[in-house]
Amino acid sequence: MKRVGNLFEIAFSHENLYLAFLDARRGKRKTKACFNFETNLGMNLNNIYNELHSDTYQPRPYQPRPYRTFTVYEPKERLIYVPHFRDTVVQHAIYRVIYPIFDRTFIATSFACRKGGGTHKASAYTQKVLRACQDDSYTLKLDIRKFFYSINRNILKKLIEKKIKDHRFISVMMAFSSMDKPVGIPIGNLLSQIYALVDLNPVDHFIKRELKIKRYVRYVDDFILIGIARPQCLEFRKTIIEFVRDKLCLRLSKSTIQKVKKGLNFVGFRTWKTKRFIRKFSLYKFKREVSRKNVPAIISLLGHAKRTNSLPYMIRILKELKDDFKIPKGYRSIYNAYPA
Repeated sequence: MKRVGNLFEIAFSHENLYLAFLDARRGKRKTKACFNFETNLGMNLNNIYNELHSDTYQPRPYQPRPYRTFTVYEPKERLIYVPHFRDTVVQHAIYRVIYPIFDRTFIATSFACRKGGGTHKASAYTQKVLRACQDDSYTLKLDIRKFFYSINRNILKKLIEKKIKDHRFISVMMAFSSMDKPVGIPIGNLLSQIYALVDLNPVDHFIKRELKIKRYVRYVDDFILIGIARPQCLEFRKTIIEFVRDKLCLRLSKSTIQKVKKGLNFVGFRTWKTKRFIRKFSLYKFKREVSRKNVPAIISLLGHAKRTNSLPYMIRILKELKDDFKIPKGYRSIYNAYPA
């Protein structure tokens, strides 16, 4: 396998650091951290450049100021680590270089954190595959137990080294994977997204190449084998459990085996051959945000429900309002397309 070298100088050039700043700034121009960094942009970028090239750079978590953390509870409880803006710039500089290197090694039906991917693409592909299967065939759905908190960093580094031979560059990369625990990577770092893809990439290729599964889809740590017989589901589940345990030191959280005609609950959608709905919890959230008149949240959930059978029901909820609540301009045509 061909390995790529000389990435340190490419990723941490003055030009790429500036482009990385532009990427990091996107959507954050109103934040204090971005404003302060941009106020002295030349000096800050030059300081990062000098630290990197003198091998003295360390992400702020290793300095007196640690990550800022907070906890989210939907859809499940997770601790989020927020890096300092200067470290976000460095991560973007790394990401700009490594994304194309690793992306071409991923299978086409791994949809998370990839350009042209996303939950809508994953759900649409899943429905397309379900339509191609017999109703009495089966699906095998699996996910990894506490995936981000369980990633073995030594194994991750070896997987990265299979494609990159610049050890100085890898050293900076792996600094963003560290935590105060023996295993796991922090949720919240930009690079954690591609690390997650890299870590489970062997599973994708094992299922596609060794198990010869044609209809397969993955989104982060949720993956589904579709249109197989029940005995195969039982056999493949055992084989996959052994593979992720022995090769990646990971454990499966749960698995579901059911007939194709019963559909799938995947990437926020309940999907059958002929229809697709958002999850019940998302409908509950929509009702809650409508009662609060939280326009950004309403728009987000309407976008999530686009091209699903849940959308007419959500529009009716909006039409039941008796006050002066106004539908945003971009959604008025959808709103008017459904009768009250």
